[in-house]
Amino acid sequence: MDGMEALIGKASILVEALPYIQSLAGKTVVIKYGGNAMVSESLKNSVMEDVTLLKYIGINPVLVHGGGPDITGMLDRLGVKSEFRGGLRVTDAETMAVAQMVLVGKTNKEIVSLLNQKGARAVGICGIDGRLIECERLTEGSDGKPADLGYVGKVVRINTKVLTMLANDEYVPVVAPIGVGPDGESYNVNADTVASEIAAALKAEKLMALTDVEGVKTKGPDGKEEVVAVLDEREIGAMVADGRISGGMIPKVLGCLDTVKRGVGRAHIIDGRIPHCLLLEIFTNRGIGTMILKERRPYHTGEIL
Repeated sequence: MDGMEALIGKASILVEALPYIQSLAGKTVVIKYGGNAMVSESLKNSVMEDVTLLKYIGINPVLVHGGGPDITGMLDRLGVKSEFRGGLRVTDAETMAVAQMVLVGKTNKEIVSLLNQKGARAVGICGIDGRLIECERLTEGSDGKPADLGYVGKVVRINTKVLTMLANDEYVPVVAPIGVGPDGESYNVNADTVASEIAAALKAEKLMALTDVEGVKTKGPDGKEEVVAVLDEREIGAMVADGRISGGMIPKVLGCLDTVKRGVGRAHIIDGRIPHCLLLEIFTNRGIGTMILKERRPYHTGEIL
């Protein structure tokens, strides 16, 4: 009987996922892939299995990846010093050449290969291909003050045609965050920014940001910290104002809020250290991270927001 109960339990999980599968069929989900989920081999496999499953059940995933540690590792081997200002890598011509080589030639292709091993049909591209990510030079730091960071790009336009052609067909686009300037020069672009801009340009149903944090946390009635499952625009404003959202979480949350205000259905900050984090957040009523909406609108009558 125990074995039968376990099987019934598995069936109930599929039933719980059904309304989400129905709601997301044919829609685009942009996934920002980074952090520990790119380092641990078991987590890499878990994410690739999740992405492949999404594609097979009729959802259109677009994967945008980072690769800062890979770039730093290669620069170290070449004896080139890494410098960061306000969380952004100072990128001279030599660093730009290394970043492009690593992100496009190594990291991107490793992800594509792993997805293909799982049964997906992944295609690796960067912002230079089809002028997907058009950029200009970023001239100010994260504090808003003038700064010269070299070949660090500010996204001015996303040309979505190539992504739409691939994602709406049988392919999974895997995007390296290298942009192109007006004269054909390459730019290093923050991967979170690229994912947000692509999600907004595609009017994606979801933006999924894999991080190394559990989500937005606040203290419960018992004084213990707990993850806030859902936040809307009004609640975010109040929590930033009274300090419940603070520090490095502020730009993450405000970035997600900006994305949903630009037409993305839902944005999610989730813990990429949890195996199958994408499936757990997308297809369960409870979820595992923080979902950010402009306003609370359930997918189906049984969804509690």
